[in-house]
Amino acid sequence: MNLLSAQNLSHTFEYKLFEDVSLELNREESIAIIGMSGSGKSTLLHILSTLLIPEEGSVSLFGESVSSMNRKRLGEIKRYDLGLVFQSHYLFNGFSAYENLEVAELLSGEKIDNTLLEHLNIKECIDQKVTQLSGGQQQRVSIARVLTKQPRIIFADEPTGNLDKETASQVMKLFFEYCKRSGAGMILVTHDNELAHKCDKVYKLENRQLVKIQ
Repeated sequence: MNLLSAQNLSHTFEYKLFEDVSLELNREESIAIIGMSGSGKSTLLHILSTLLIPEEGSVSLFGESVSSMNRKRLGEIKRYDLGLVFQSHYLFNGFSAYENLEVAELLSGEKIDNTLLEHLNIKECIDQKVTQLSGGQQQRVSIARVLTKQPRIIFADEPTGNLDKETASQVMKLFFEYCKRSGAGMILVTHDNELAHKCDKVYKLENRQLVKIQ
Protein backbone atom coordinates (compact mmCIF):
# COMPACT_ATOMS: atom_id res chain seq x y z
CA MET A 1 0.00 0.00 0.00
CA ASN A 2 1.21 3.47 -0.87
CA LEU A 3 1.69 5.71 2.17
CA LEU A 4 3.09 8.81 0.49
CA SER A 5 3.32 10.08 -3.05
CA ALA A 6 5.12 13.27 -4.05
CA GLN A 7 4.91 14.52 -7.62
CA ASN A 8 7.03 17.16 -9.36
CA LEU A 9 8.01 19.12 -6.25
CA SER A 10 9.98 22.35 -6.64
CA HIS A 11 11.02 24.86 -4.00
CA THR A 12 13.08 28.02 -3.71
CA PHE A 13 14.39 30.07 -0.84
CA GLU A 14 17.15 32.48 -1.82
CA TYR A 15 17.95 30.14 -4.71
CA LYS A 16 16.33 27.12 -6.34
CA LEU A 17 16.80 24.18 -3.93
CA PHE A 18 15.27 21.45 -6.07
CA GLU A 19 12.85 20.98 -8.93
CA ASP A 20 10.67 18.26 -10.41
CA VAL A 21 11.24 15.91 -7.44
CA SER A 22 9.01 12.82 -7.23
CA LEU A 23 9.01 10.12 -4.56
CA GLU A 24 6.90 7.16 -3.41
CA LEU A 25 6.87 5.52 0.03
CA ASN A 26 5.18 2.17 0.64
CA ARG A 27 4.30 0.15 3.73
CA GLU A 28 7.25 -1.43 5.58
CA GLU A 29 9.67 0.65 3.48
CA SER A 30 12.52 2.91 4.58
CA ILE A 31 13.97 5.65 2.39
CA ALA A 32 17.13 7.66 3.06
CA ILE A 33 17.89 11.04 1.49
CA ILE A 34 21.51 12.17 1.50
CA GLY A 35 23.28 15.20 0.05
CA MET A 36 25.53 18.11 0.91
CA SER A 37 24.56 20.73 3.48
CA GLY A 38 22.36 23.32 1.84
CA SER A 39 21.14 20.95 -0.87
CA GLY A 40 17.56 21.13 0.45
CA LYS A 41 17.22 17.76 2.21
CA SER A 42 15.52 19.15 5.32
CA THR A 43 13.29 21.42 3.25
CA LEU A 44 12.16 18.46 1.18
CA LEU A 45 11.42 16.50 4.36
CA HIS A 46 9.41 19.43 5.72
CA ILE A 47 7.33 19.50 2.54
CA LEU A 48 6.75 15.74 2.61
CA SER A 49 5.68 15.95 6.28
CA THR A 50 3.29 18.88 5.57
CA LEU A 51 5.32 21.43 7.56
CA LEU A 52 5.92 23.41 4.35
CA ILE A 53 3.85 23.98 1.23
CA PRO A 54 5.79 23.40 -1.99
CA GLU A 55 6.02 26.13 -4.60
CA GLU A 56 5.13 23.58 -7.25
CA GLY A 57 4.00 19.97 -7.19
CA SER A 58 1.82 17.93 -4.87
CA VAL A 59 2.00 15.54 -1.93
CA SER A 60 -0.54 12.81 -1.15
CA LEU A 61 -0.71 10.94 2.16
CA PHE A 62 -2.56 7.62 2.37
CA GLY A 63 -4.20 8.31 -0.98
CA GLU A 64 -5.41 11.82 -0.10
CA SER A 65 -4.00 15.01 -1.60
CA VAL A 66 -2.64 17.27 1.14
CA SER A 67 -3.65 20.42 -0.76
CA SER A 68 -7.30 19.32 -0.86
CA MET A 69 -7.52 18.44 2.86
CA ASN A 70 -9.35 20.83 5.15
CA ARG A 71 -7.64 21.97 8.34
CA LYS A 72 -9.44 19.40 10.50
CA ARG A 73 -8.46 16.44 8.32
CA LEU A 74 -4.85 17.57 8.04
CA GLY A 75 -4.73 18.06 11.80
CA GLU A 76 -6.00 14.51 12.37
CA ILE A 77 -3.32 13.05 10.11
CA LYS A 78 -0.57 15.04 11.83
CA ARG A 79 -1.85 14.01 15.25
CA TYR A 80 -2.32 10.31 14.68
CA ASP A 81 -0.39 9.22 11.59
CA LEU A 82 2.81 11.27 11.26
CA GLY A 83 5.83 11.08 13.56
CA LEU A 84 8.61 13.66 13.26
CA VAL A 85 12.07 13.24 14.78
CA PHE A 86 14.59 16.07 14.56
CA GLN A 87 18.20 16.45 15.68
CA SER A 88 16.91 19.04 18.17
CA HIS A 89 14.66 17.19 20.60
CA TYR A 90 11.85 19.79 21.00
CA LEU A 91 10.80 18.35 24.36
CA PHE A 92 8.85 20.32 26.97
CA ASN A 93 11.64 21.45 29.29
CA GLY A 94 9.37 22.08 32.26
CA PHE A 95 8.21 18.44 32.19
CA SER A 96 9.85 15.20 33.18
CA ALA A 97 10.80 12.75 30.45
CA TYR A 98 7.79 10.59 31.36
CA GLU A 99 5.42 13.57 31.26
CA ASN A 100 6.62 14.28 27.72
CA LEU A 101 5.62 10.74 26.77
CA GLU A 102 2.27 11.21 28.49
CA VAL A 103 1.57 14.13 26.16
CA ALA A 104 2.05 11.79 23.18
CA GLU A 105 -0.12 9.19 24.91
CA LEU A 106 -2.89 11.73 25.49
CA LEU A 107 -2.83 13.08 21.94
CA SER A 108 -2.66 9.74 20.14
CA GLY A 109 -4.64 7.51 22.50
CA GLU A 110 -1.78 4.96 22.46
CA LYS A 111 -0.24 3.56 25.65
CA ILE A 112 3.38 4.12 26.68
CA ASP A 113 5.37 0.94 26.02
CA ASN A 114 7.77 0.12 28.86
CA THR A 115 9.67 -2.26 26.58
CA LEU A 116 10.40 0.69 24.29
CA LEU A 117 11.89 2.60 27.24
CA GLU A 118 14.13 -0.35 27.99
CA HIS A 119 15.28 -0.66 24.39
CA LEU A 120 16.15 3.04 24.34
CA ASN A 121 17.89 2.75 27.72
CA ILE A 122 15.89 5.59 29.29
CA LYS A 123 13.85 3.71 31.88
CA GLU A 124 16.21 4.69 34.71
CA CYS A 125 16.01 8.41 33.93
CA ILE A 126 12.38 8.60 32.85
CA ASP A 127 11.23 10.56 35.93
CA GLN A 128 13.94 13.21 35.66
CA LYS A 129 13.27 16.68 34.29
CA VAL A 130 14.26 17.09 30.66
CA THR A 131 16.82 19.74 31.63
CA GLN A 132 18.60 17.20 33.86
CA LEU A 133 19.16 14.78 30.98
CA SER A 134 22.16 14.56 28.69
CA GLY A 135 21.77 15.46 25.02
CA GLY A 136 21.73 11.78 24.08
CA GLN A 137 19.08 10.98 26.69
CA GLN A 138 16.93 13.88 25.49
CA GLN A 139 17.15 12.61 21.94
CA ARG A 140 16.16 9.09 22.99
CA VAL A 141 13.16 10.47 24.91
CA SER A 142 12.19 12.41 21.79
CA ILE A 143 12.37 9.19 19.76
CA ALA A 144 10.30 7.37 22.39
CA ARG A 145 7.71 10.13 22.23
CA VAL A 146 7.34 9.70 18.47
CA LEU A 147 7.14 5.90 18.61
CA THR A 148 4.63 6.05 21.48
CA LYS A 149 2.04 7.55 19.13
CA GLN A 150 2.60 4.65 16.67
CA PRO A 151 2.70 6.74 13.50
CA ARG A 152 2.12 5.32 10.03
CA ILE A 153 5.01 7.40 8.64
CA ILE A 154 8.19 8.44 10.46
CA PHE A 155 10.00 11.52 9.17
CA ALA A 156 13.49 11.63 10.68
CA ASP A 157 15.95 14.50 10.18
CA GLU A 158 19.40 13.49 11.48
CA PRO A 159 17.72 11.56 14.35
CA THR A 160 20.99 10.04 15.59
CA GLY A 161 23.12 13.18 15.37
CA ASN A 162 23.45 13.45 19.17
CA LEU A 163 24.05 9.74 19.74
CA ASP A 164 27.19 7.63 19.83
CA LYS A 165 27.64 5.05 17.08
CA GLU A 166 26.44 2.06 19.11
CA THR A 167 23.33 3.83 20.40
CA ALA A 168 22.61 5.21 16.94
CA SER A 169 22.70 1.69 15.54
CA GLN A 170 20.29 0.47 18.23
CA VAL A 171 17.90 3.34 17.56
CA MET A 172 17.86 2.71 13.81
CA LYS A 173 17.24 -0.97 14.45
CA LEU A 174 14.18 0.06 16.49
CA PHE A 175 12.91 2.20 13.63
CA PHE A 176 13.37 -0.56 11.06
CA GLU A 177 11.73 -3.18 13.29
CA TYR A 178 8.83 -0.82 14.01
CA CYS A 179 8.20 -0.25 10.30
CA LYS A 180 8.20 -3.97 9.53
CA ARG A 181 6.04 -4.85 12.53
CA SER A 182 3.43 -2.12 12.11
CA GLY A 183 3.40 -1.68 8.34
CA ALA A 184 4.69 1.86 8.68
CA GLY A 185 7.18 3.69 6.47
CA MET A 186 10.14 5.96 7.18
CA ILE A 187 11.88 8.78 5.34
CA LEU A 188 15.29 9.57 6.80
CA VAL A 189 17.51 12.58 6.09
CA THR A 190 21.12 11.99 7.08
CA HIS A 191 24.76 12.88 6.38
CA ASP A 192 25.76 9.36 7.43
CA ASN A 193 26.21 7.29 4.27
CA GLU A 194 26.64 4.06 6.23
CA LEU A 195 23.37 4.66 8.05
CA ALA A 196 21.61 5.66 4.85
CA HIS A 197 22.54 2.43 3.10
CA LYS A 198 20.78 0.40 5.79
CA CYS A 199 17.52 1.71 4.35
CA ASP A 200 15.61 -0.04 1.57
CA LYS A 201 16.16 2.85 -0.85
CA VAL A 202 18.70 5.67 -0.94
CA TYR A 203 18.33 8.94 -2.84
CA LYS A 204 20.83 11.75 -3.25
CA LEU A 205 19.76 15.37 -3.60
CA GLU A 206 22.26 17.26 -5.72
CA ASN A 207 22.19 19.80 -8.53
CA ARG A 208 18.52 20.40 -7.68
CA GLN A 209 17.61 16.81 -8.58
CA LEU A 210 16.70 13.78 -6.47
CA VAL A 211 18.59 10.78 -7.84
CA LYS A 212 18.11 7.18 -6.70
CA ILE A 213 21.46 5.52 -5.92
CA GLN A 214 20.21 2.33 -4.20
